[in-house]
Amino acid sequence: MRRRDFITLVGGATAWPLAARAQQAAMPVIGYLGISSPDAFASRLEAFRQGLSETGYHEGRNVTIEFRWAENKFDRLPALASDLVGRRPSTIVAAGSTAGALAVKAATTTIPIVFETGIDPIAAGLVPSLNRPGGNITGVTSLNVVVNPKRLELLRELKPDVKAVGLLVNPTNPSVTGPALLEMQAAARTLGLELHILQASTDADIDPVFARLPQLGAGGLVIVSEPFFVSRGERLAALALRHRVPAIFYTREFAAAGGLASYGGDVTESHRLCGRYAGRILKGEKPADLPVQQVTRVELIINLKTAKSLGLDVPRTLIARADEVIE
Repeated sequence: MRRRDFITLVGGATAWPLAARAQQAAMPVIGYLGISSPDAFASRLEAFRQGLSETGYHEGRNVTIEFRWAENKFDRLPALASDLVGRRPSTIVAAGSTAGALAVKAATTTIPIVFETGIDPIAAGLVPSLNRPGGNITGVTSLNVVVNPKRLELLRELKPDVKAVGLLVNPTNPSVTGPALLEMQAAARTLGLELHILQASTDADIDPVFARLPQLGAGGLVIVSEPFFVSRGERLAALALRHRVPAIFYTREFAAAGGLASYGGDVTESHRLCGRYAGRILKGEKPADLPVQQVTRVELIINLKTAKSLGLDVPRTLIARADEVIE
């Protein structure tokens, strides 16, 4: 082999890994801050990736996603948000909690942010306007918190003789708990129901809640839409079934696991739209030009098997309104 050929061969071999690293470095990165855990968000992540794919982005192929999970510990959100900002991603997605979105917003004014929340983003201080969010942030909101009073009405329809109802809230999440309490207390007065406020923010708090319900004379339970409860939906459903408590929450998983019913915004759709917005931003669009999207579809799931075990006769009109009936 001639010396010139040898140098060319060695130089080419050296260039290959450099080219590969350069290509890898050019791949855009999405930072994803989740309030809960990957297992609890499995169906939502699938929907998020679907939304991304609709804009031409596929994880591992032409986009990288760096995840940070708070495991329902709200005090971890600021540090996790700062860590993601330090990675200088192309955009940051804050999914499943207003607190997470606010933490990311406080950590950067330049990196584009896409939030996903179940409350009014204007009232929460995320954006000044839905049509013109301005700045570096936009996102998707679904009807979860605002339909809390409707869950109380549905519980009354499912159990017409109920006089007192328990309301389970997380006191460590005031951005959700505060508005929910005011709305639910007003709805209870309108319906002539006695409302008992029960609190849980740790796993140790949950079992005593169900033990207290009979002592309070509560004939049902409404669980406020909140990330801590979402990640424990199946456990809450199992406890409600064991204690023979008619209970209503907002996720389908709750009803599927034995809860009496669920009623809430389509969080799968909100995460799909969140993925689409992230993809559009990667293509060059600015958050300020992307109006906050509102998912208005609400799903009602009724577990007839649970209703039967509780001795409840579900009205035919309610069954007709349900999006899904579990038998």
